Amino acid sequence: MRTALSIAGSDSSGGAGIQADLKTMTMNGVFAMSAITALTAQNTTGVSAISEVSPDFLKQQIDAVFEDIPPDAVKIGMVASVGLIETIAERLRFYQPENIVVDPVMVATSGARLISSDAVETLKKELLPLSTVLTPNIPEAEILSGRTIANEQDMVEAAKVISETYHCAVLCKGGHSINDANDLLYTNGTVKWFYGKRIDNPNTHGTGCTLSSAIAANLAKGYALETAVERAKSYISGALAAMLDLGKGSGPMNHAFDLSGQFRD
Repeated sequence: MRTALSIAGSDSSGGAGIQADLKTMTMNGVFAMSAITALTAQNTTGVSAISEVSPDFLKQQIDAVFEDIPPDAVKIGMVASVGLIETIAERLRFYQPENIVVDPVMVATSGARLISSDAVETLKKELLPLSTVLTPNIPEAEILSGRTIANEQDMVEAAKVISETYHCAVLCKGGHSINDANDLLYTNGTVKWFYGKRIDNPNTHGTGCTLSSAIAANLAKGYALETAVERAKSYISGALAAMLDLGKGSGPMNHAFDLSGQFRD
């Protein structure tokens, strides 16, 4: 059985982070493992507390996985501090896994910044150049490219800048009023659009990292990147279309087994 590792934070509500990554990877047919960067007190309406692990303990978790069950793919979610980012990058350089999917979680859908400027710079310098593919949303793509994105051509130009800067593929996720949930994959100068129809479902907590986890799972199974993205997008569209609702409060709640969005909607 193929294997995948999620390096991310824990979500106590199960709708995001490690818990949802493990569900997503499992449902996509791989054996899922984890290295936890932080504990959170969190539900679909927000995060009330965060307790980070130490860089040394994160290193020990990553080593424990690679020394026993080397993953066929690694997915990295939100990592908020410089020390943790440096630890992940150092261990990945040491073990050199074949597939690395980074969801560069920096900005919430609301526009709120989620990590410090120092951490963003460390992410750019240490981790992004190791990636097979990055999966930024529109605000994150704007930060990484230094460009304003107002339409689909802007998405292409931003993805080109990011790809050429960090020497990896880029899946620039649509939405954010740019288009009807169409995503753009930029790889080695080639542009591929993945078209989707926006689903009117308020239960979207966790969609961002679900997509990256599903991509990682499909890369682990040996699919080419374009096919892995297509399968992942189909998976998340099916999850949203199921329209399940678990919550009794006013906040969104995700599909019972599949959505993961690191500390953000």
